[in-house]
Amino acid sequence: MAATLVSARPRASRALALPRGQRTSITSTAVLLIGALYCLLPIAWVLVASTKSGGELFSTNTFVPSTHLWENIVELTQYRGGLYWRWMLNTALYAGVGALLSTVVSSLAGFALAKYEFKGKSAVFTVLLAGVLVPGVILAIPQYFMLAQIGLTNTYWAVLLPQIVSPYGIYLARIYTSASVPTDVIEAARTDGAGDFRIFWRIAIPMMSPALVTIFLFQFVGIWNNFMLPYIMLGNDALYPITVGLNGLLNQGSSVPALYSLVVTGALLSIIPLVALFLVLQRFWKVDLGAGAVKA
Repeated sequence: MAATLVSARPRASRALALPRGQRTSITSTAVLLIGALYCLLPIAWVLVASTKSGGELFSTNTFVPSTHLWENIVELTQYRGGLYWRWMLNTALYAGVGALLSTVVSSLAGFALAKYEFKGKSAVFTVLLAGVLVPGVILAIPQYFMLAQIGLTNTYWAVLLPQIVSPYGIYLARIYTSASVPTDVIEAARTDGAGDFRIFWRIAIPMMSPALVTIFLFQFVGIWNNFMLPYIMLGNDALYPITVGLNGLLNQGSSVPALYSLVVTGALLSIIPLVALFLVLQRFWKVDLGAGAVKA
C-alpha cells in the first residue's frame, strides 16, 4: 500500500505540471496585468481625489471617495472667470491644429521619401533619423530665440509652428508607405494619366490611413501633454495650455491649499478628451495593411 502511494505521487505531480507554453502565457499575462495596474493606478487616484474637498484631500484615506466632485467642477469653472476652460480650448487648438498639420506634412514627406528618387535622399533620411533621436526639449531654447527674432513668442504661433514637423511622424509614414503602397499601382496610375497629386490623394492616402491615424494620435497626445515648449514660449496665462495652467495653480497651492483640489479636478477633466479620441480612432487600426491595395 505504501509503495502504491509513493508511486502515485510522481504521476500526480506530473499531471499537475503545466505545459511550457501555458506557463509562459500565464507569466506574460501577469506581467501585463502588473503593467496595466502601474499605469492605471495614478488615474484611479486622480478620479478618487477629485471627489474630495480641499480639506479632505490630505486628511482622508487616499482611495476612499467623497461627494464633492460637482462642487469642485463648479469652483474650477468659476476660477478667474472660467480661465480653466480657456486653457482647455487653447490646448485643443494647439493639439488639434498641430497634429493635423503635422500629419499632412508627415504623409507628404514620407510618401516622397518612399516612392521618389532624388539627389540627397539618403542624406535627408539620415538627418531625419538623427532628428528622431533628439529630444524635443533640447530644441525648445533655440526655437524660442528663432521665434523671438520675428516677434512670434507669446503667441499661438509660438506653440503651433515647432510642432508641425515631426521626424518620427515622417519616419513612420515613410516606413509604412514603403510596405503598404505598391509601386506597381503607382506606375499603373501614371500610365492612365494620373498626376502626382492625384496619385497621392486618391491612391496613397487610403492605403496609408492606419499610419496617418497613428501619427495624428501620437502627435495629438504629445502636444496635449507638452509642457516645456509652451512654458518657455508663453508669458500670457490666457494663452496657456492645460499643462502650464495647472502647473501655475499647483505652485499657488503652497499658499492657498484649497487650489490643490482644483488642480486634481482639472487633471481629471483633461484626460477625458484623450480617452474619447482614442476610442473614436482605435477602429482605424483594425484595417488590414493590404486593404487599400485591394480596393485600388
